Amino acid sequence: MLLTIANFSMKSLFQIQSDSEIPASTQLLNQISFAIASRQFLPGHQLPSTRQLAMQTGLHRNTISKVYRQLEELGLVEAQAGSGIYVRTLGQEARERLAHFNQYPQACELVQKSLDKLLSQGCSLSQARELFLAEIEWRLRCSLVVYVTAPLQDLGVGELMRQELERALNIPVQLVPLEQLGQVLEQGSGTVVTNRYFAEQTEVITAAHAARVIPVDINQFAQELQLVKTMPKDSCLGVVSLSSGILRVVEVICHSIRGEEILVLTAQLEDDAKLRSVIRSAHTIICERAILDRLKAAIHQMREDLVRVPQVLCSESYINTESMDLLKRQLGF
Repeated sequence: MLLTIANFSMKSLFQIQSDSEIPASTQLLNQISFAIASRQFLPGHQLPSTRQLAMQTGLHRNTISKVYRQLEELGLVEAQAGSGIYVRTLGQEARERLAHFNQYPQACELVQKSLDKLLSQGCSLSQARELFLAEIEWRLRCSLVVYVTAPLQDLGVGELMRQELERALNIPVQLVPLEQLGQVLEQGSGTVVTNRYFAEQTEVITAAHAARVIPVDINQFAQELQLVKTMPKDSCLGVVSLSSGILRVVEVICHSIRGEEILVLTAQLEDDAKLRSVIRSAHTIICERAILDRLKAAIHQMREDLVRVPQVLCSESYINTESMDLLKRQLGF
């Protein structure tokens, strides 16, 4: 009974078409290779004997032996003396290649499932390989050119993201105003990074171009919010930023948390009059890492005129850490 089921399974799995222009041995080689690659035959699985396969396919045992030798040369099977032919388990060389992915324990399983799904939908192994390679090649091509975009009215936030990305990725990153993005992309593909608030507008522009958009989330600024909540009443908080939009949001948030209990003064670094006012009045100044050195230099220049030197709290990043890590992976870093 078990032999009958096994024979039926092999018969349905291996079909040799005698009227085909493809040699019978090549047909069998391709079919067994596919069965192994699609994991119908798992590592360690014993293949049918030459006698069994000859009975089911009508091929001569010498032909089947030749096919098994070819599979062995390809590294797909191994012959065990006195036992039979078995699908090879993952070899040492392959295990060493995969050692680099130990920090991603589900990576291999994910690749296998993705490949299985493609095969189940009628995709051949060659087609699947081309699909994967084409996607990887396109992403690598895009990774060579990275743009940051933001609206002209708040280009400062784009400059803030650009500087953070250049530090994190160690590659040149170009800032492009959102209104000019379409013209720039006409010259070539690339990856466009933007604040999630601008993602929808960015995707509309990039839809007609060979570019991909990666939106990033902003930091939660827990340390800065805690400072706002705990500052003594009647304190003065200064905030200096490259972005006018960030300053507007800060004013709204601080007012919602403390109302009129503290005074909040804001300035962009380029606005010298407002910057001097912030330095002169604030007990504490929050700024971005991108402008920390220039702010300290401005405070130093005014030091002799100050009743007290403000403390400076530097916000280490504008882009959320998880977003930055995901961005690095998507760009292949």
